[in-house]
Amino acid sequence: MFEYFDGKDYPGRGIMIGLSDSGTHVVIAYFIMGRSENSRNRKFDLEGEKNLIIHPVNAEKVTDPSLIIYRPLVDLGNTVVVTNGDQTDTIVNCLNEGGDFETALSTREYEPDAPNFTPRISGILQIKKDAPCTYKLSILKKHSKTSDECDRLFYVYEAEAGKAHLIHTYRGSEDGVLLSFDGAPIELNIGDDNIQKFFDDLYKAIDGENLISLFVRFIDVKTGEISTKIINKMEE
Repeated sequence: MFEYFDGKDYPGRGIMIGLSDSGTHVVIAYFIMGRSENSRNRKFDLEGEKNLIIHPVNAEKVTDPSLIIYRPLVDLGNTVVVTNGDQTDTIVNCLNEGGDFETALSTREYEPDAPNFTPRISGILQIKKDAPCTYKLSILKKHSKTSDECDRLFYVYEAEAGKAHLIHTYRGSEDGVLLSFDGAPIELNIGDDNIQKFFDDLYKAIDGENLISLFVRFIDVKTGEISTKIINKMEE
């Protein structure tokens, strides 16, 4: 199901959104990886029952929290926002003021972590009981090695049973510099409504020395009931 990850030792941070084979559950997955001690000193936790936050495993070892400590996921009811940075709050604030996903991200750009200039990836899911669920994915990335312009790319989907789309930060490296994800989000198969199997299969596919944390959530489209799985490797 997740053969796409074969041979990819450092996809970075990733967002996946889709719909189970039966069409009864929307699926959200988010994972983070890290190589430095500062990046690896992190764990996922829940804020209340629904929102996802990142905490340091050891607060005394944090050297720079600016790009590693943030809220990856905020559940607003029928709308869920998931991102790889503090643009989560930018999007949520904009939505609360009557704006939209695209407007919020027009105010942001890629991360200032030279020489990698990590892309900001974001997703928004709209859950509808009596109509197809919809979701959008976005990537904000440096235009090229020689241009500091920010490319803001958006992808819009109507949820289809059994399918998901994945976007992540890195496609590889060159001369020691990480290369930004390129092209449209990757289409993947979801499988049935067994969250444990989905979680285990995804974990197995991306597990390695650089994986830090994995989050998976299934949401029942009709009832809104949620099921969540989290693993924090730094606490194992």
